[in-house]
Amino acid sequence: MGAGQSDANNLVAEAMERGINYYDVAPSYGDAEERLGPALAPYRNEVFLACKTEHRDGTGARAHLEQSLRNLQTDHFDLYQLHALTDLEKDVDAVLKPGGALDALSRARDEGLIRYLGFSAHSSQAALRAMEAFPFDTILYPINLAAHVHGSFETAPLQEARKRGLGILALKALARGAWDTPSAIADKADYPKCWYEPFTRREDALQGLRFTLGQPGVTAALPPGHDGLWRMALELLDEALALEPPSEEELRHYADQLKPVFS
Repeated sequence: MGAGQSDANNLVAEAMERGINYYDVAPSYGDAEERLGPALAPYRNEVFLACKTEHRDGTGARAHLEQSLRNLQTDHFDLYQLHALTDLEKDVDAVLKPGGALDALSRARDEGLIRYLGFSAHSSQAALRAMEAFPFDTILYPINLAAHVHGSFETAPLQEARKRGLGILALKALARGAWDTPSAIADKADYPKCWYEPFTRREDALQGLRFTLGQPGVTAALPPGHDGLWRMALELLDEALALEPPSEEELRHYADQLKPVFS
């Protein structure tokens, strides 16, 4: 988002060289779709491309899907997700009702425009309701060490996802907390693409990735959109995967003084 086309091309080429094959985008991410489409064009058959919609009605969801297909220069998405399910009535019930977004996306899947259907959620109640109501293929959910220490935010949804055999994709592995402390606010201008304060020290980022990637069933962890943080995550990936998941004592050491983004 906000990068020039040549920068986007170079970032995607670098990611491909490092073995990254999962790409996730959405209409709400500024001009990311317009930049990612040309950048991914040489590699489309080698990658798993995911997209999302925040529309809750069928007409809006279909329009988002068709525009995103054009922007991404592709004839299908490997995964298409209902974005940011949070409120039970306004989000989950709305997409599930007749004529809602899920009806439209299910038809699009039958047409071959979508291979798999999933959702992202920002509350455990929304995630659990969605999984109970429809056989989704994936869940994209915050799996963050601070949110775990301060309330086990991820536990119930991930247990349910594993029971139902959903693919588990992780959000916010590098989230330190909200932009609500004087020191954090002073640094906010350095990370304009992050709506939360990220981990910026390599040791902290390593522990964040170590926790998230150490959770059973997690197949991808989406780093922040800031290119410097993205590169740091790539550099730490192999080390994080090689380590055992942190103990509860280690987690408390890193997270006791943090205020989680989700609780």
